[in-house]
Amino acid sequence: MNIPSLIFWIIIVLPFVALLAWLMKQDKRKGKVGLIVLAIMVVGGIAYMYWKTKGQ
Repeated sequence: MNIPSLIFWIIIVLPFVALLAWLMKQDKRKGKVGLIVLAIMVVGGIAYMYWKTKGQ
């Protein structure tokens, strides 16, 4: 694993997973808020990748 990849995991992925776990634990409606946040992040990631690669 190279340095940018480690930085990505440490700064982005681990805090995001911890936030989602905490959010789902706090949600009294069986994790719906966490799933909504996850869905928004997935759609945002796909849109960003499409935008950066210009659809190729």
